[in-house]
Amino acid sequence: MNLENYLPVLLFIVVGTAVGIAPMAIGKLLGPSRPDAAKLSPYECGFEAFEDARMQFDVRYYLVAILFILFDLEIAFLFPWAVSLGTIGFVGFISMMVFLAILVVGFIYEWSKGALDWE
Repeated sequence: MNLENYLPVLLFIVVGTAVGIAPMAIGKLLGPSRPDAAKLSPYECGFEAFEDARMQFDVRYYLVAILFILFDLEIAFLFPWAVSLGTIGFVGFISMMVFLAILVVGFIYEWSKGALDWE
């Protein structure tokens, strides 16, 4: 068995591990560490920590977050379309306009239902 064939794989694993661990180790060694009560307190998802895990909370925060992700991902489709607009021609332009029309109709629907209102 020739070990020279496995050298690139081993090198890839070592370099990948070093790239993953080295920044964390450097940050831990060189970064300032001044913990206080506010920094050490639990905080998650826009809400202060509460005592009972089954306590009811307002889901509008998550609704707005999901809507943001949905519309953000749909808008991300505009970048490849804009880059390839010259090659896809008029049919690609019309298909993107249909896509954008559906997106606008969905946005108007969400707005009319009050999904974007906090109060």
